[in-house]
Amino acid sequence: MSDAIDTPAIPSPPPLPPLPPSPDWQPLPRRAAAIAAVGAAITGTVVIGGGLGTAWVLLDLPLRWLGVAGMLVLGAAIGAVIGYRRQRRTFWRLDAQGLGVRRDLMWEQETRVPISRVQHLDLRRGPIERSARLATLVVHTAGSRFSAVSLSGLDGEDAERLRDTLAHQLDRDDDAL
Repeated sequence: MSDAIDTPAIPSPPPLPPLPPSPDWQPLPRRAAAIAAVGAAITGTVVIGGGLGTAWVLLDLPLRWLGVAGMLVLGAAIGAVIGYRRQRRTFWRLDAQGLGVRRDLMWEQETRVPISRVQHLDLRRGPIERSARLATLVVHTAGSRFSAVSLSGLDGEDAERLRDTLAHQLDRDDDAL
């Protein structure tokens, strides 16, 4: 008598079509900005609202608890606006040379990852990202162990195609390490 249990093989989903190289910068989906706003609102409540609320109490200003509540709301509002705008001002581009990521809220930052520098690629999805069908693509590059470019808030399917396209380009590139 055998203790082995026969389980039917689960078919793998069909591969997604690759992303074509695009000369245009691609924005992140709006739902990513909404999630970023919530996360930044929580941070703003703790950092800004907590700090200002504590100062309000320590300085013994009038309407102590109403002032603290107002500072917490102010911190949440500032955090939400910054988080939303920061995510809406993040763009990515894939071309024949590699991946580009551009962020510009107050300071403009553009990062280029040449295909020849890519070591490996990770997709990360936390519970909130999974519920919104989003993912974070992490591109690990040649260099120190902290050399990685992270792009959060990508549409889940775009993230998979971007990872697969970069991996395919890496396999084809003769100059890759």
